Amino acid sequence: MQFAVQPSAPQPDTLQAGTRQSDTRPSDPLLSPFQLGRLLLRNRIVSTSHASMLDEGGMPTERYQRYHEEKARGGIALTMIGGSAMTSRDSSWGGGQLNLSGDAILPHLEAMARRIHDHGAAIMCQVSHLGRRATALGSGWLPAIAPSRVRETRTRSFPKEMDRADIDRVVADYAAAARRCRQAGLDGVETLTGGHLLGQFLSPRTNLRTDGFGGSTANRARFVLMVHEAMRKAVGPDFVIGIRYVVDEGGEDGLHRDESLEIAHMLQREGHIDFFNCIYGRMDSDLLLTEHNMPGMFQPSAPFLAEVKRFRAEVALPVMHAAGIRDVATARHVLRDGIADLVGMTRAHIADPHLVAKIRRGEEDRIRPCVGASYCLYRKAHCIHNPATARETTLSHEIAPAGTPRRAVVVGGGPAGMEAARVLAERGHRVTLFEAGSRLGGQVLIAAGAEGRQNLLGITDWRRNELERLAVDVRLNVFAEAAEVAAEAPDIVIVATGGVPDLDWLEGGEHCASVWDMLSGHVPAQDAVLIYDGTGRQAAPSCALKLAAAGKSVTFVTPDPAAAVEMPYQDSSSFRKRLYQKGIAPLVDHRLIQVRREGNRLAAVLRNEMTDQERVIVTDQIVVEHGTLPMDALFHDLCAASLNDGVTDIDRLLAGQPQDLPPDPLQPGRFALHRIGDAVASRDLHAAIFDAYRLCSRL
Repeated sequence: MQFAVQPSAPQPDTLQAGTRQSDTRPSDPLLSPFQLGRLLLRNRIVSTSHASMLDEGGMPTERYQRYHEEKARGGIALTMIGGSAMTSRDSSWGGGQLNLSGDAILPHLEAMARRIHDHGAAIMCQVSHLGRRATALGSGWLPAIAPSRVRETRTRSFPKEMDRADIDRVVADYAAAARRCRQAGLDGVETLTGGHLLGQFLSPRTNLRTDGFGGSTANRARFVLMVHEAMRKAVGPDFVIGIRYVVDEGGEDGLHRDESLEIAHMLQREGHIDFFNCIYGRMDSDLLLTEHNMPGMFQPSAPFLAEVKRFRAEVALPVMHAAGIRDVATARHVLRDGIADLVGMTRAHIADPHLVAKIRRGEEDRIRPCVGASYCLYRKAHCIHNPATARETTLSHEIAPAGTPRRAVVVGGGPAGMEAARVLAERGHRVTLFEAGSRLGGQVLIAAGAEGRQNLLGITDWRRNELERLAVDVRLNVFAEAAEVAAEAPDIVIVATGGVPDLDWLEGGEHCASVWDMLSGHVPAQDAVLIYDGTGRQAAPSCALKLAAAGKSVTFVTPDPAAAVEMPYQDSSSFRKRLYQKGIAPLVDHRLIQVRREGNRLAAVLRNEMTDQERVIVTDQIVVEHGTLPMDALFHDLCAASLNDGVTDIDRLLAGQPQDLPPDPLQPGRFALHRIGDAVASRDLHAAIFDAYRLCSRL
């Protein structure tokens, strides 16, 4: 077992126990051990705290534990649990947090610590009080508290200004939470500044007090110092304590870089913390979270490295950093360039919890990439293209071989079909994949052509490489029909033919173009374009931005109460910002009910969702996004020859039981037939890949 707690050792006079080590490292800096306080980490790769929403009533039960255990099994040095784990009863945002305010959590934490340690990894917990970010209208229906009565736009509570009794109580709660983590066998804790209570005291934007806890830098830091002193007294010198620390709030009226560094030096001098986990910016709104703390798809990779490197040069304690570090090359750069000592690859481990093991085995090219889609922040902890993540109690990350190899045919080379072919081949089946186009990828090829979405190609590129490795027989430019399928004498047939843009529902839909037409460039854009978005997904706003960038006049209409509602808040806020920047003010709460010609122009008849009042907008071109219609003709042609009439047994599917039927020796040429993805119904990318994985991993 490579994980160990080390006794204290003499340290240089200029550094405290647990300070940064020398740069004597093996050839791969990511795999070199690191001494963090009294804790020896087996490598430099960390999964930082995040709200996975996998708890049950604030308890880390089996599903939560298995999610983190998979990362430990995959070789990570340290997994940090409890994103915003609540220290106090008045620190709830309404669900999805670990509850460290009482002893009920202890047996769950104890079990989790044993699991993580059994795989040689370390485990820490983030302990925090939300302050004004807490809800006052749920949980215990207690008022939110804060240093001052300053409301946060995102979470909307009007907080009570803390009195001295509140301050003393919360300090004691922090200490008790840390003590519980130590008692349960965890290796450390971290606190959190940022937009949480500690950060609310530090920032002049949110701390307007005039007593000993407000005003000067030293006064605003007093509460933070009290918290860490109490925690250290509660847990003793051998337990690791860190702080997730804002190095700069990124605004003129907030906590600026120099003052943040001054407070960091205070924390170092007090001697109660072992590391800084550096973050940047504010989290007052969805947009600020997207552009600062948790970079979304429009943000560059690892956008805050310069700020973190500058901070690290001025402090003695080890520095950890995680923000948009999605790939191994960037992570190595962080270490080699002296930017940080430990690299947080949190979302990268949601995509592939075995990332470290693959580095060790020399299989970096097989690491499933994080593509920055932020789906894990929309459907909490679910990766857009790893369906096993957050489903560890029902799905394995490793595909078991089939008892009897079969002959399989997959029709359709989009993400669902590629995943089906990959999984079937991993099972040991002999697989042929038919794709009508000249490239694999399906709708992803169209989506990746939009601004900020190029990284989506990682989803199909990774699968294409895996299909090559597994020697899947890929046949491009083949519009497979029943005869081509039958000629392969298959035992299993998977129809993943996807869908086509749905315009059939609309009177006058024949006059319209689809978003696919515009994003692919198959249809030229006219000068004035009305885009109707009936889904709230990424396609329509991507199209709007593309046309506006080309100088077109764009009207954006949706029946939803706002644009971009069916996507992660990072994408939603980024799209809305960019629509406004392009001069596009979405017309919301309006449904497109008819399109008709008026001379050489088109008239869009819209109905207000609230009043039923109709209005007409005349424009040069109308582009519609309304999901897809299944391309299911081949499926229906094959049903009669199938053993199961094309029926997927839903009960067996949900129970994790196999679907496959043996070929009938009395009726040669028959096969088990299933369809997946948009060939069934218009859903999202994750749903299509999930369809393929859970079905085919048991065929």
